Amino acid sequence: MRKVSWTEAFPEMMETLGQTAWMVGGSFVIVTILGLAVGVILRLTSPDGLRPQRAVYQVVGVIVNLARSLPFLILMIALLSFTRWLMGTAYGPTAAIVPLAIGAIPFYARVVESALREVEPGKIEAAQVMGANTWQIVWKVLLPESMPGLVSGATLTLVTLIGYSTMAGAIGGGGIGDFAIRYGYQRFNGEVLAMTIIVMAVLVQLVQSIGDGIVRGMAHRRG
Repeated sequence: MRKVSWTEAFPEMMETLGQTAWMVGGSFVIVTILGLAVGVILRLTSPDGLRPQRAVYQVVGVIVNLARSLPFLILMIALLSFTRWLMGTAYGPTAAIVPLAIGAIPFYARVVESALREVEPGKIEAAQVMGANTWQIVWKVLLPESMPGLVSGATLTLVTLIGYSTMAGAIGGGGIGDFAIRYGYQRFNGEVLAMTIIVMAVLVQLVQSIGDGIVRGMAHRRG
């Protein structure tokens, strides 16, 4: 294969960057919704939660821990059949959303559970004294009070998804990882690999800076 310069490869890199944005953005929406739901369930059913249910907490906890323990590349391969059944194909940026979401939901769920635990018990007790039911406490106390932690965790999850998305390119997921393999690794092109690394580093730094800025703004308003 002909070795191309970074200027020749740049247009296709931008195209694959768009694919990465699609798969990361789509999976991030799913992870935020389902991870939040699982995290709330874990917190509510924990031994010191509002609705302690030992069996539910242990079953959900084991599933979350098992999913978190699998390396993402192995998880992607294990989910090929499920992804093909669900999406009609196991390859491409859209199909990659499935393993990306499944891989990150357990991670964000634990982040949510941890953030909810940081809410002061006194605020929960005050809501209970005022007659609030469980879901009112969740929506009006737990989630608002833990929002900085949730946003910080969501930012970390988004950065993790960006990293996961590069691995998706190894088995036909497309995106910037696929570009790096085809134009950098397979053609022994250090120039293109360096360009890819720089672009990804800038992207991660941008996401992290935006997330940190939002968290600081929340802290400032609370102060």
